[in-house]
Amino acid sequence: MRASVRGILTALGTAFAVYLAARSLVWAGGTVNHPLLALITTAFYLVVVAICLFVDGTPLRGASAGPADGDSLLTAGERGPTRLPAWVCAVALVATVLVPNGAAAALSVDSRTTSFGTWYVGAIGLLMIIVMVRRRPWIAWIGIAALAVSTSLWLGPLAALTLGLIGSSMWVLAAQLLLLSMDRAALDAARLSELQRAASAWRAAQQGRQRERRIQVQRALAVAGPILSRAIEQGGLLDEHERTEARIAEGQLRDELRGARLLDDGVRAELDAARRRGATVSVLDEGGLEDLSDEELEHIRSELAAAVHEAVSHRLYIRASTHPEIAVTVVGRSPSSTPSDDDSVDLWHEIPRPRRG
Repeated sequence: MRASVRGILTALGTAFAVYLAARSLVWAGGTVNHPLLALITTAFYLVVVAICLFVDGTPLRGASAGPADGDSLLTAGERGPTRLPAWVCAVALVATVLVPNGAAAALSVDSRTTSFGTWYVGAIGLLMIIVMVRRRPWIAWIGIAALAVSTSLWLGPLAALTLGLIGSSMWVLAAQLLLLSMDRAALDAARLSELQRAASAWRAAQQGRQRERRIQVQRALAVAGPILSRAIEQGGLLDEHERTEARIAEGQLRDELRGARLLDDGVRAELDAARRRGATVSVLDEGGLEDLSDEELEHIRSELAAAVHEAVSHRLYIRASTHPEIAVTVVGRSPSSTPSDDDSVDLWHEIPRPRRG
């Protein structure tokens, strides 16, 4: 069973807090003027540490924060530390004032520079490290500043620096730098994972297109294969019926290559019927249908088959485009009654794009 990041940090924080609290109770080589105050101060410190370690916070913007949200990478979810609630931050700041002053006031002047007399310097440093890891850097540095003021008042500025204040500050700074580096590593890993997913999706799409092209080639061979074989056998000398079949096969082949998304068995049958009555049919898919569902495509193909079935034009132009409202346009042209005029449009049918929402 793998230990979580939060579990490891909690165990380390608890162990160091208990050690420092125990050190405050080893009154050797000094005088304790107020033992009860010393005990209450130590107990209060342990309670505050326990609150900072075990009270749950809320992940920044939720556990579903995206890879770009680097600050939430280690706070989101159950395996990492969550952000410390505001009321716990207030309790921690109160401890940075009460613990140093209570511990120092309980001792005699001669005992304030002993090992058990300066335990609170490391203890408050540890508490601020916990606050830093729990994503409250400003609170942690405010606590270090409060510790510096208290120790300077009780011990003097120079003695405070030599008796642990520098070490506590450096450990808080190290915790902040380590947290930043871990966040950057987690962010890089998330970006790499996103790139891998994108590459996998692209590869799957390419494989899908390859399968679709193979299916189209197989269908084209099934359509054009027999007439091509016949043309090779006859050396190109085909009768009228075979020429008609060759023309129809060519049209079907173009349909499969240029507008496969518009086709189903019903549409293919109507296109074949239109060609057999002598019409010229052109099918072109210029995109725009990729985002439609199978049901929506089925509806469009059904309406297209009906439009082709009812058409009597000599030329049919079927075009799918990226128009935001029109999915497919069917245009029919026939020779004009006036010989000098161009072909007239006798069919204009637009199949609307399905509305969503």
